[in-house]
Amino acid sequence: MAVVTNSSMNRKRNKSEIMNRAVAYVFLIIGALIMTVPFLWMLSTSLKEPGLVFEMPPRWIPENIIWDNYKVVLTESDLLGGFMNTMAVTLPPTIVGLFASAIAAYAFGRMDFPGKNIFFMALLATMMIPGVVLMVPSFILYKYLGWIDSWKPLMIPGMFGAAGTVFFLRQFFKTIPSELEDAAKMDGLSPFGIFMRIVVPLSKPALATQAIFGFLGGYNDYMGPLIYLNSPEKYTLQLVLATFQDAYNAEWTLIMAGSVLALIPTVILFFFAQRYFIEGITLTGMKG
Repeated sequence: MAVVTNSSMNRKRNKSEIMNRAVAYVFLIIGALIMTVPFLWMLSTSLKEPGLVFEMPPRWIPENIIWDNYKVVLTESDLLGGFMNTMAVTLPPTIVGLFASAIAAYAFGRMDFPGKNIFFMALLATMMIPGVVLMVPSFILYKYLGWIDSWKPLMIPGMFGAAGTVFFLRQFFKTIPSELEDAAKMDGLSPFGIFMRIVVPLSKPALATQAIFGFLGGYNDYMGPLIYLNSPEKYTLQLVLATFQDAYNAEWTLIMAGSVLALIPTVILFFFAQRYFIEGITLTGMKG
C-alpha cells in the first residue's frame, strides 16, 4: 500500500512539475513574441513600397521586396562615417573603462583599506543622481575645458569606469574562493598579479556582460552626441540617423531601413557573445 501511495505521489509531483514548466514556457514564448514583433515589423516595413506601410490588414511579407530602400539610405546618408565615429567614441571607454571598473571592484571586494565602506557608499550614492541633473554642469565644465564639438566629452569620462559596473563586478569578485588568493600570495604574486592571473580569468562571463552593456550604452547614446557635437563630420550613428529622418520625414520605409542597418552590429555582437552574456547574468544572479 505504501508503494502504491508513493508511486501515486510521484506521479502527481511529476504532473505538477510538467504543468509548471509548461506555464513557464508559455509565458516565455509570449514575452519573446512581444519583444520580437516590433523588430519583425521594422524589417518588414524596410522592404515595402512607401504606399503600403499602413495598409489594412497589415502584410508582414511584402509582395514586392524593395531592396532599393537600403541603397537609398547608404547613398543619401553618411551611415558608414557615423558608424566609424561611433566605434571611435564607444570602444575606448568600453575597454579602458571596464579595466578601471574591474580594478576598483577588486579593491572594494577583495582588499582592506581605511574608509573602504565609506568610499563604496559614496560611489553607490552617485548612482542615485539622475543624469539630467548633471547635463548643464557637465556642459559648462566641458565648455570651459574647450571640449565642445569634440569627442572628448563622450570618451574621456567613460574611461574612468562606471559605478554600476563597479558594483556588479564587486559582487562577482566576492564569490571567488579566498583560498586561490591565499595560494597566489604564497607564490609571491602581488595584488595586481593576483588580479590579472586569478581574478580576471575566473571572471570572463561577468566582464563580457559588462563589456556588452558598456558598448550598447555608448552605441545607442543619442543625447550625449546631440549636446556636445556640432560638426556633421563628427556625428555618431544615432545623429546621422536623426538627420536622415529629418531629411526624409514620414518616409517610413527609408527610416526603417536605416534603423535595420544600425541594428545589425549589435545583433552580431550579441550573437557571438551571448554565451558569456547569459552565463554572466546567471552566475551573478546565483552568487550575488
